[in-house]
Amino acid sequence: MAAPAEVDERQPPTELFRHLRSTPTGLRSREAARRLTVYGPNELSRRHQRQWPRQLLAQFTQPLAVLLMIAAVLAWAGHAPALAVAVIAVILLNAAFAFVQERQAERAVEALAAYLPVSARVLRDGVLVEVPARDLVPGDVMEITEGDRICADGRLIDGILAVDLSSLNGESAPATRTADTELVPGPLLEARELVFSGTSCTAGQARAVVTHTGMHSELGRIAALSQRGRPEPSPLERQVRRATWVIAIVAVSAGAVFLPIGVLAGLGWAAAISFSIGLIVANVPEGLLPIITLALAAGVRELAKAGAVVKRLSAVETLGSTTVICTDKTGTLTENRMRVTRLWLADGDQDATAAGGDARARDLAVAAAICTTAHQAGDGAPADSGDPTEVALLRLAESLGAPVRAVDRDASRDILYSFDPRTKRMSTVTGGRLHTKGAPESILPLCTRVIDDAGCVTALTDPVRVDVTAAVDRFATAGLRVLAVARRTADAQVLAAGRDVAEADLTLLGLVAMVDPPREAVSAAVAAAHRAGITVHVITGDYGPTAAEIAVRVGIGGGRPRVVTGTELEQMSDADLDRLLRERQEIVFARSSPESKLRICEALRSEGHVVAMTGDGVNDAPALRHADIGVAMGRSGTDVAREAATMVLTDDNFATIVRAVEAGRRVYDNVRKFVLYIFAHAVPEVVPFLIFALSGGAVPLPLTVLQILAIDLGTETLPALALGREKAEPGLMDRPPRSRTAGVIDRRLLLRAWGLLGVTSAILVMTGFFWVLWRAGWQPGAELTDTTYARATTMTFAGIVACQIGTAMASRTDHAALRTIGVFSNRPLLGGILFEVVFAAALIYLPPLQAIFGTAALTLAELAFLAPFPVLVWGVDEIYRTRLRRRPAAPTD
Repeated sequence: MAAPAEVDERQPPTELFRHLRSTPTGLRSREAARRLTVYGPNELSRRHQRQWPRQLLAQFTQPLAVLLMIAAVLAWAGHAPALAVAVIAVILLNAAFAFVQERQAERAVEALAAYLPVSARVLRDGVLVEVPARDLVPGDVMEITEGDRICADGRLIDGILAVDLSSLNGESAPATRTADTELVPGPLLEARELVFSGTSCTAGQARAVVTHTGMHSELGRIAALSQRGRPEPSPLERQVRRATWVIAIVAVSAGAVFLPIGVLAGLGWAAAISFSIGLIVANVPEGLLPIITLALAAGVRELAKAGAVVKRLSAVETLGSTTVICTDKTGTLTENRMRVTRLWLADGDQDATAAGGDARARDLAVAAAICTTAHQAGDGAPADSGDPTEVALLRLAESLGAPVRAVDRDASRDILYSFDPRTKRMSTVTGGRLHTKGAPESILPLCTRVIDDAGCVTALTDPVRVDVTAAVDRFATAGLRVLAVARRTADAQVLAAGRDVAEADLTLLGLVAMVDPPREAVSAAVAAAHRAGITVHVITGDYGPTAAEIAVRVGIGGGRPRVVTGTELEQMSDADLDRLLRERQEIVFARSSPESKLRICEALRSEGHVVAMTGDGVNDAPALRHADIGVAMGRSGTDVAREAATMVLTDDNFATIVRAVEAGRRVYDNVRKFVLYIFAHAVPEVVPFLIFALSGGAVPLPLTVLQILAIDLGTETLPALALGREKAEPGLMDRPPRSRTAGVIDRRLLLRAWGLLGVTSAILVMTGFFWVLWRAGWQPGAELTDTTYARATTMTFAGIVACQIGTAMASRTDHAALRTIGVFSNRPLLGGILFEVVFAAALIYLPPLQAIFGTAALTLAELAFLAPFPVLVWGVDEIYRTRLRRRPAAPTD
């Protein structure tokens, strides 16, 4: 067999099969496995994948890292080399921690690919099977249908496709690809018989033999010459980065202002520089950025386990502010398990299960089954594949004793006019006969005849048209999906002249009505969305009364949803549409086209809404890309839709969207919780230095710089990480969505962190410090023994650690009382608190660490003095939140 690089993919199929040592029935499984070993997996190798040196270097250019570098230089210039070394150690430790967390977050997101394996349908051992795309090898015969992402380069051997080549040539218009074409010299991308990896099928059905895979494909050659762009930071990360710059400016300004103040107050230059460095270090929240990244990554992993695969970290925070969900009906609100229950023939309705003895019913079922591309389990596929509606039609024909085998159907088909979302119909041509199925309002105007109650072809009169329309309304009002089925017999030239010519002068065979019941969990999910202030619109291609009945059953529209048809929407001006959506009434947009979906999305976003838009088809891709959160179906959705979406539902369930919104809100709240926790410690760390400076050195420095570093890097980090895993606060989904412009760091958070928790902690900490000095008989300006001073600063250090425990417990809720979520419900936080207590005890009681950090062993009396600190800090915040809950809610517009 020729190597892939040596294969001439433009030669006739017979010669190509000979060179590839393959056949139109594909490869044997054993041979495919051998070739996979020889040629490697069908995937692009990433050049410069290991960018860790650049990522590590970036940690040293963060504003807070630069700030600490300035502090290290000041310490060295102030003849305090030990302090300079300590600050440099902080920079290195913080950079290493941030680097590890970013790498973990990166790997977590990349690992989500396992939830969405890209697959392809190929012939193996003569049977059509679905295999991972990475297992494709040269010589495989793959089947391509509408909505598929083409996974390898290949040469068509039968069928016609419309292919989107924009990923390779930038052209937005789909290109036609056909197996029966003359070989014309020219560029490969213009060859009408070839398809390429990375492109998408927008219409048609065909089979192709794989010629090149992986880096040997046309996409691989392009990838070898290109570099992947750097990911953009999320809005949340940008907000926090701006906040860190503000903190850095404040810290440097404070250090610069108090440096001369300290000197004028009588401090020596060395002491003043040490004081300024301590002020800078105390204001720096070293672990903030990596902790945020890790929290978002954890949210992404949890969503994936719940059935929602999010492709970007930034989408987690956007989900939490969703105000409108625009959802499909079939498969999202419903189970997408179609079953034909009713038929309409010229003499009236029939039960589908009891129509086996009627030749007209069998004729109707066979015609509908021929006009499909789906496969039933065991009929050329290991499991049901394709549109569930078409699978239901195949089962109907089988139940009426006239089965249609997919293999025979495809082999005898001459032409396929794929489903057009604008006309709402699909047709196939087999042996001079055209079969058409689609929306009744699309098929009926094209019909001129009908099969009467005797089985004869007669003219389609106006009374019969009225009967058909009444039957459609009857079925739709009962929540059934309705399809009309028709056929035409004509010359092959007429039927091949294009669908506009072929789909005319049809004979109506009848109507097929099928049930698709609502999913069990959807009603509760819709109710939860309403409590959360989220509006739910239904945008569907289905008939209005059918969609409205399903909407009523799941609680959308308040029992009587307004129905707007595609025709009505097209006649609306943009101003009219804006007014309609501004009424905040939930609407069922029926018979909607993909263009309508995009227009609705744009109108909602122009009104300031954060829109989550669902979709599964090729033509849904523009709306999915344009929405704030594009949601694709993982099971029934096309590859094109999944690529365009931000989030993919592995279970195709509307309830999962609502769970994802809840998770997004929880992640956002948790980010605020650990930001509150980290910021609250700045005040008790800064106040000791202010007292020292403002007293002109009469009060000894209550806290050393090394002790601050031990707090910020030793005792603070694990509890902050654990707050990122906090469970949802009660009432999370009972409050309206936050504003699109709301920042994670706002005035209320800063007032609570600095003005309440920070000030309370500072008062308690300084009380402990002065209590130790008072017991030792100290007076302002008096000299202290080294032992007394060490115990006093140790009391300050231990007091801050004790207050950290109270702050951690207070930070667990934003409004609710702690008892509502359980004091012991966050086990990682309890473990983090245990670690910080053990770590602090080691610094206080182990002699080697005492020498480094300037600590001394505390007595039982001093420990007893510290014991109430956590409860006092938490208690003050609990009182604040109690008063907040009792405050009447602000009126909403």
